[in-house]
Amino acid sequence: MSRPVQSTNISLHHLRSAVAAADCGSFRQAAESLAVQHSVLSRSISQFEHLVGVALFDRSTGGVAPTPAGRTILQMSRMILEQVDTLVATGRSSGRGEAGHLSVGFCTSISAGNLRATLAEFRKRTPMVALTTAEQSRTRLMDSVRSGTTDVAVVPGGRTLSGQKSLPVWSERILIVLPKDHPLLSRNAIHWTDLHNETVLLSQRDPGSDLKELLVSKLVANERRPKIERHDVSRGIIKSLVSLGLGISLVLEADVGANFTGVVYREIQDGSGPSRMGFNAYWRKDNENPALTRFLDLLAERYPSPPSTAEG
Repeated sequence: MSRPVQSTNISLHHLRSAVAAADCGSFRQAAESLAVQHSVLSRSISQFEHLVGVALFDRSTGGVAPTPAGRTILQMSRMILEQVDTLVATGRSSGRGEAGHLSVGFCTSISAGNLRATLAEFRKRTPMVALTTAEQSRTRLMDSVRSGTTDVAVVPGGRTLSGQKSLPVWSERILIVLPKDHPLLSRNAIHWTDLHNETVLLSQRDPGSDLKELLVSKLVANERRPKIERHDVSRGIIKSLVSLGLGISLVLEADVGANFTGVVYREIQDGSGPSRMGFNAYWRKDNENPALTRFLDLLAERYPSPPSTAEG
C-alpha cells in the first residue's frame, strides 16, 4: 500500500528551495540566491521529495536537472508561489487603501464639478479599488451610511448624526435655468427678487428640496415669492419642461456638464455675489475601510477647511 502524502507538512520554504534549484541548475547557486546555507537548502529539497514521495531532481557532478515527475511538481510549485505572492501584495495594497472596495453616494450631478473631479482623481490614484456609486435622496443616503451599505455620502448641507463624522468639502454656485428666449437673459445680473413673477419648476428628488428651502429663505415675504411647482421627475425632465416655456428652474453648477438644448444657465446673485450651496462628506465613525481613509485624505487635500478664527 502506498504511503499517504503528508501535504500538510509541505511549506513555502520547500517550494521556494526546489524552484530556486531548478532555476539555477545547482543546489549551491540556489542556496546563494536564497541567502541560506547549502546544507539547509539540500535538506529542504530532500524533505520535499520525501513528502511528495518522488525524486524531484537528477543529481550529478555537473549540477541538478528536474526529473519528469519533478517538472510537473515544480510547475505547480511556481503557480502556488505566484498566487501566494499575489495574495500578499493584495493584502498589503488593501491595508494601505490601494485595493479593495469603496461605495460613494451623492444626490447631485457628476456631469461636471468637484465631485466628478474627485472621483476621477481617486480612480487615477487607486486603480485597484473597486469604486461604486449611488445617486439617492439625502435621507436614503444617510440611512445607507448608518447601515454600512455606503462608505461615504457627499451631499449639500445636512447635519452630522450620532455615530457619524463629517467633513466640509466644497460649495457650488446656484444657477437659474431659463428658456433661451426668456426676458431675464437681457439683465446683466439676476437677483433672487427678480424671480417673484416666475414659475419655478423643481424636482421632488434631492437636491430639489434644498433649493426650495433656499428660495424661500431668500424671499421671506410671501408676496415676493414665485410660484413653486414640484415634479416627481429627474433634473433632465425639469430642463425639458423649462425648454418648453413652462417655467424656470434652479440647479447646482455641476449640472452644467450635461448639455441640454433650448435652455440657458445664468448665475443668481445675492448681496455678496453669486449664491452658493455648501457640500459635506458623511461617514460612520467606526468605518475602518482603508479605501475610505484614502478617499477622505484626498478630500482633505483637495478641499482643505479654512482655519478657525480664535475668539479673543
